[in-house]
Amino acid sequence: MTGGLADNGVAADWIACLTYKSSATASPAAGDLDLLVAKARARNRSLGVTGMLLFEDGHFLQTLEGSPAALETLWSSIRQDSRHNHIEVLSEHIVTARLFSDWDLLLDGRINDGPLNLRAAVALPPAVAEHVAHLVELSLNADDLGLNRLMAAFADDGWTADAIVSLLIEPAGRALGDAWLDDECSEIDLTIGLSMLQLAGHAVRYSPSPQTIRNSRYRVLLATAPGEPHMLGTTLLADQFLASGWQVDMAFPASEEALTNQINAQHPDALDIGLSDAVPRPHALTQLRSAVEHSRLVAAEHPTVISVGGRLFAEATATARTVGADYARSDVAGTSIKLAELVQRNRQR
Repeated sequence: MTGGLADNGVAADWIACLTYKSSATASPAAGDLDLLVAKARARNRSLGVTGMLLFEDGHFLQTLEGSPAALETLWSSIRQDSRHNHIEVLSEHIVTARLFSDWDLLLDGRINDGPLNLRAAVALPPAVAEHVAHLVELSLNADDLGLNRLMAAFADDGWTADAIVSLLIEPAGRALGDAWLDDECSEIDLTIGLSMLQLAGHAVRYSPSPQTIRNSRYRVLLATAPGEPHMLGTTLLADQFLASGWQVDMAFPASEEALTNQINAQHPDALDIGLSDAVPRPHALTQLRSAVEHSRLVAAEHPTVISVGGRLFAEATATARTVGADYARSDVAGTSIKLAELVQRNRQR
């Protein structure tokens, strides 16, 4: 896949998730889409892939889930399909539970001559529909703390993990798709919302108690690389993490020692070290690798996910592996979600 999810040494039971958008090369009729979905469902079923496909005004938006190897195979086929072009990946990541576990492929959308009715809407009891609407609101706001509290409240009330996922989280995923079709949210809002629901599903399935779910708020230390004077990227990240409910600390260390002292004092779940977003600094990579290595030593008793960023990483001149980090952000968008996923993986080890 674009980020190499199939060859990252991921545990066999983890699920790769990919969301992309594209443009149809011709205007399909409802019958054409019926045929497309029938073939895709058979293929997805054989690969163990699930997901959701939305279509409106000549544009596709699709989320797919499956084993990294299966998704790699499917993605290769999708990229070569002549029925669409201008393919753009919106998000890709690894999760521990599916959001669309019962859907080998769900298609919903609208075409010029009316709505697509390829899957009948399931009528939800009013009380359940209210919960689903609340989930959608929290997801669109990227409120991971609010989602965790809500999941804990359901668990306190005796809801099983399977019931929460099938009766609440999966319908919320469908509702997010409907919101996109009705222009109530952007495609980026949709992908962030789906990712938030996946994190909530993970918390329900893998947290040992409601209290653990309720308290699973993350702490991040956002730091410029030692001596780095440009702070824009780090400052923008702070806004994103605060909006997502993280506890945020910031550091602008003059030296590597100052950075490690702050890590030792705060024990963050995640650490982002940023180079300049404006100026490439290839000479700074050696020092950044040293900062990452020493940060890991300081955080050994409290394993910390380490991400890096800056123009060198945005332009793919350097990678996370170059400096020994867990993740290299190409831009600010989506970083809080990706690091939340990596933190959850750390907590399960």
